[in-house]
Amino acid sequence: MPMTLIKGNYRVVKAAPDGDSVRFYPDNPENWKKLPTRIHTNHSGGAQLRLDSIDALETHYHTRVGSLGTQHQPLEYAHAAASELLRFLGFKNITRNSNEVVTKAEPEQVPGFILTRFADVYGRSVAFAFKGESEAEDGSNVFFDKSLVKKSANYHLISKGLVYPTFYSKLYPDIRQQLTLATEESRQAHKGLWQVDQTNTGFVLETLETITDKIVILPKLFRRLLSYLAINDGSVSLEGFSDYLKSMDDRLIILKEGHVTGFDFVVEVDGQNLKLNYQPEDLVFIEK
Repeated sequence: MPMTLIKGNYRVVKAAPDGDSVRFYPDNPENWKKLPTRIHTNHSGGAQLRLDSIDALETHYHTRVGSLGTQHQPLEYAHAAASELLRFLGFKNITRNSNEVVTKAEPEQVPGFILTRFADVYGRSVAFAFKGESEAEDGSNVFFDKSLVKKSANYHLISKGLVYPTFYSKLYPDIRQQLTLATEESRQAHKGLWQVDQTNTGFVLETLETITDKIVILPKLFRRLLSYLAINDGSVSLEGFSDYLKSMDDRLIILKEGHVTGFDFVVEVDGQNLKLNYQPEDLVFIEK
């Protein structure tokens, strides 16, 4: 299972990293060209990473339509994931402004490397992130196995219970299984957000603040729900939410059943009650 290894450093000042996304600057920006899909880079060759297989609570999410502006999920666990990611990579004494932008960090950059194969539809490198140095050659293909995944920031955050597993179909099955085991262990130990998660137990949507300040749920479900509310003329009625999910056409595989279906099939809406009928790790989303 080869992946491209790219060495470089992480920088966070003047950026707004969260628990599953951080900016990475390769030592050799030409290495981005080894990937089959184009990475969107800045003038210094830096690119935003989307950490593969994990989804952190949103600290600043802006819907593409509607007038809800920038919203967030309960910030205790959103901030905990973001802080733990930066601590793991080697940053300390982080200062942010009111817009979540980092104004100060010690040091200003830390060395690391990533394993990646492609970019997502937004031009972000979908990657497993690592701290420190690697003995492998920069830009080389590296065999990605179970022992290596345990050294990644992605695995670390799942094992701490600070992020949700969110799998896509390009992920290697044995890596997914390793991350699933870590998820199950952290859930059974009631670590982090698993103490309060209501994705599968369900909740009643009473106001917008239900999902921004009170209820911890799978971020993908939060994003779809927030986007729906943004075009719902100020109402929090869920009457049209299932149809909205169908229109988004998020395709997925239910692993235990081998069933290919839509996100709307696994989200149960009963009046103002809402829940996901499968554990997040039982679902594999198909890349668009």
